[in-house]
Amino acid sequence: MNRWLLPEDIADVLPVQARKVETLRRAILDLYQSYGYELVAPPILEFLDSLLTGTGSDLNLQTFKLVDQLSGRTLGLRADITPQVARIDAHLLNRAGVTRLCYAGSVAHARTPVGGSSREQLQLGAEIYGCSNWEADFEAITLLIKTLDVAGLKNVYLDLSHAGILTGILADHQLDKETIETLYGFLQSKDRPRLRQWAACLPAPIAQALLTLTELNGPCAEVLTTAKKALPHHAAIDQALADLERVVFAANQFKGVEFSIDLADLRGYQYHSGVMFAAYVDGLPQPIARGGRYDQVGQAFGRSRPATGFSLDLLTLASLSPLSVQKLAILAPWVQDAALDRAIADLRSKGEVVIQVLPGELVEATEYECDRELIKQGNSWEVKQK
Repeated sequence: MNRWLLPEDIADVLPVQARKVETLRRAILDLYQSYGYELVAPPILEFLDSLLTGTGSDLNLQTFKLVDQLSGRTLGLRADITPQVARIDAHLLNRAGVTRLCYAGSVAHARTPVGGSSREQLQLGAEIYGCSNWEADFEAITLLIKTLDVAGLKNVYLDLSHAGILTGILADHQLDKETIETLYGFLQSKDRPRLRQWAACLPAPIAQALLTLTELNGPCAEVLTTAKKALPHHAAIDQALADLERVVFAANQFKGVEFSIDLADLRGYQYHSGVMFAAYVDGLPQPIARGGRYDQVGQAFGRSRPATGFSLDLLTLASLSPLSVQKLAILAPWVQDAALDRAIADLRSKGEVVIQVLPGELVEATEYECDRELIKQGNSWEVKQK
């Protein structure tokens, strides 16, 4: 067996890409800090019942499970950080007002996500707790757009949806969890024939409303106008459409971002409760980022808190980013010379990269372009172009 082989859909991140990932991580977290977000770092392992609290079964299927040798209880290797951050807000911080938190950490998936190529991701995100107003959703969307801008990604497409639409349609007809998950699948795939057949046992108005959802996608103004006429009148539906209308109106300020609405797009980890959004960019068939409101998750930790936010895979973001992180470097000989040591220390303190070449070494550092070298001239060391 080749000892250097990795598990399927698990890969090393090599120098140039690793530097780009780290550069973006620092820049994006600095962006979040400028908005007042506080950095948290939840553990990669937790007791399974805590890790999956308030989430859907799709997260359960994606979670690696193992037995803790100390307690005998089942542990989970996290597949999503958002529920952990909700736990921190609800149980550890326990603040009364609005709390803004951000994070960046590894997650692992038991199965390769649909449309993805890796079971390991570096999840980065931002969450707002304690505000139930649409303005919090808009701040999350704004921060996501600025995140993609930091990475140099242009031509961003943002697809909006709202979990309250389906809640309103099914308000008077209780369905069990497994049935709801089947319905999610039909809506996401827009499989109208199978959806019509599946919904035949439901009251006709509900079945028709579900079929209508599969057609409510496209330009925001057009979809909202059609939805107000075609969907049944219900407080949850009316509120959902009003929320989307406010966000769309406020989004007019963004240039270079195309907004659309797809009311059947309910993908995610099934804990969303309000405005939902997915960002798309050129060169990637699946969303680069997803987010939305998830007000019920904190309740599972003993404290109900309004919540909204988003997350993305930083490894995927870096692979699509056109930014170059290759740095220019200075070569220096490896000799015992106090003046050389001082010169190297001075250059490094000014942010320069200085590589001391070991005896017999051939410098092969793809992350750096060695365009200069330190050369001794008289009693001093000078930087000269190669």
